[in-house]
Amino acid sequence: MPSYAATPGAPVWFDLMTSDVDRASDFYGRLFGWTTEDPSPDFGGYRNFVANGSRVAGLMPMPGSETSPTNVWAVYFRSDDAAATSEAVTAAGGTVIVPPMPVGDMGTMAVYIDPAGGAFGVWQPSTHPGFVERGEPGTPYWFDEMSMDYDASAAFYPKVFDWQLEEISNADGGPGRYAQVLVDSGAGREGTAGIMDAAGMLGEGHPSFWQAYVTVEDVAATLAQVVELGGEILMPADDTPYGVLASFKDPMGAAICIATPPAGM
Repeated sequence: MPSYAATPGAPVWFDLMTSDVDRASDFYGRLFGWTTEDPSPDFGGYRNFVANGSRVAGLMPMPGSETSPTNVWAVYFRSDDAAATSEAVTAAGGTVIVPPMPVGDMGTMAVYIDPAGGAFGVWQPSTHPGFVERGEPGTPYWFDEMSMDYDASAAFYPKVFDWQLEEISNADGGPGRYAQVLVDSGAGREGTAGIMDAAGMLGEGHPSFWQAYVTVEDVAATLAQVVELGGEILMPADDTPYGVLASFKDPMGAAICIATPPAGM
């Protein structure tokens, strides 16, 4: 199976904050074939989802308070110096929400808000490298931001990471602009994520957000299973040049996307 090692600025991890960790573990296990490691009492009950014998994503309980955030998936990018990334975030107009903090011997994490209002994190790996497969069933396929201020996002991220943006849709500035994120893979720049101009696509006042796509063998069959397991379809299967794409909410309300890559990929 194809191995994956995130280079600086590339997606390295994604995790779920949920109001029902046991139901989430069962739901995603049935849907993607993920197993779940035992919770870690040292890290607030954090668990790791496992696919094909390797950690693929995380799962954590939502803090128990009236001000708790919604059920949500978060996306993290690799940083080799989380402190320097935090400084770059601030200098570029973003906000540090969780300053760099060590997570045992596994690595260092930090969480930010970009100028468009989208939350994202960084992971500076130590013993925990992040996910190590991509594009196989049950592993990540793609990541992108639905930005309510595309120009702000496009200006911000290249200042924080070594990103080159390549507009591949409506580069003339029309609605629905989409830029592919190119990062240095060590053998040239490769597409690893994207930014969508989502203004006008989402309801007024909707926040910007990063979303993850998980690879599946059959999008339509997976969506049918989502409904059977108590989830809700947000976007039905859409056959695009980049694969068959769809999105749904899990039974607790967290949104995530799925994709089947185009033939030959």
